[in-house]
Amino acid sequence: MFKVISQTNDFVVIAKNADVNFHDEGTPGSGLFSKVKEYILSEGNCQELYPVHRLDKMTSGLLVFAKNSISAKIFGELFEKHQVEKYYLAISDTKPTKKQGLIKGDMAKSRRGMFKLMRTMENPAITQFFSYSMENKQRLYLLKPHSGKTHQLRVALSSIGAPIIGDPLYASNSNITSKPLVDRGYLHAYALRFEFLGESYEFILPPDEGAFFQSDCFTDRIEQLNKPWLLNWPKL
Repeated sequence: MFKVISQTNDFVVIAKNADVNFHDEGTPGSGLFSKVKEYILSEGNCQELYPVHRLDKMTSGLLVFAKNSISAKIFGELFEKHQVEKYYLAISDTKPTKKQGLIKGDMAKSRRGMFKLMRTMENPAITQFFSYSMENKQRLYLLKPHSGKTHQLRVALSSIGAPIIGDPLYASNSNITSKPLVDRGYLHAYALRFEFLGESYEFILPPDEGAFFQSDCFTDRIEQLNKPWLLNWPKL
């Protein structure tokens, strides 16, 4: 379900596998948070574990957990003030209406647990993105969210006509989503960058699950994106 990437006295960074629920679903103790907590507490380095952000079930990649209440409060403030830089990778098989830029708008509940992007801007979801051509008419997206809305990145790409491959909600009409080749939802939490108690931290984690994430074309592309914060991002 996960592997530990890094630990300090105040927090732990893990790599979440794809198709793993963050919370318990059905069986108590079966969710990701419960499993991480069980593992970290068994090491005897802390007495409690606190979630500070989350990933959807289909999404793999980097997650941070606080190891004490003070750290949890600090991280809560960092996320609230958007001082944790988050970068994601996604693959779509549909030509987008625009290849880079800004996706911005309020989000509202739709049908079947879905959300939709609105044209209003009262409390908008904000996402910057670049995209890169890949083989087999696929397109790689590097995404930088500036808000933390439910399904934000999935809705953002769907709104420009490029739903994420394997997304069970937003890619129902995608060219290849229903074919056996699709072995996961292709969204991955790739990088985190933040300052905590005066020290700077950077974490980069390329995906290691999914056939499309293992292709030579994909590997060549992300070699050029190993410091995503250095790119000339579209204006907010």
